[in-house]
Amino acid sequence: MPRPQERPKPRGGWGVVAVVALSGTFLLSNGLDLNGGPPQPAQAATLVSDPAHDEAARRLPPAPQPLKPSPPTRIRVPSVRIDAPVTGVGLDAEGWLDAPPPQDRNLAGWYDGSPAPGTRGTTLIDGHVDNGQGPAVFYDLGSVKQGQHVEVDRQDGRTAVFTVYGIEVVGKKDFPAERVYGPKGTPELRVITCGGGYSKKTGYDGNVVVFARLTEIRG
Repeated sequence: MPRPQERPKPRGGWGVVAVVALSGTFLLSNGLDLNGGPPQPAQAATLVSDPAHDEAARRLPPAPQPLKPSPPTRIRVPSVRIDAPVTGVGLDAEGWLDAPPPQDRNLAGWYDGSPAPGTRGTTLIDGHVDNGQGPAVFYDLGSVKQGQHVEVDRQDGRTAVFTVYGIEVVGKKDFPAERVYGPKGTPELRVITCGGGYSKKTGYDGNVVVFARLTEIRG
């Protein structure tokens, strides 16, 4: 990820937070390039337009009735073998959206200023793509496909199941914060990590973002 002074400034308030404070420079800069780095979405999916996302979302079944708030405890993406506990994160000292401690390779972070999963609004869960030891929790996030599921366990014992309708790499310099984070009127989920091009000087130049909507409630 770019150094803090290179990150664009937030444009004010939840829903327009510009950049997540994720590390993503260790894996390649430390000579641990595993087959060229983490998976990226297929080329056809990296520049998905908002209308294309809307069309894919319209094909999803109607969202269930939103749940009452309850914090997330675990996230699973069975199709790419992601299975990790979730911790709450907030904003760092500079006002950037924070991430879980990078030394824990299998830990995701829920921004506790966003709605709880399964409630009305857009939930944000982030995580590192790598750390000093190698691949981290969301290393394989770029392999997720439309129609696959993201399962989020909640503290109340219920599981919010989201169906993916879009995945893309978005640049950090012109991060489309309102489109990524803004409310859609239904329970939504965004899962985000580092991605795109990489340089040893600035790290990854973008973020992999998974767009998903609530389609099932278990428990």
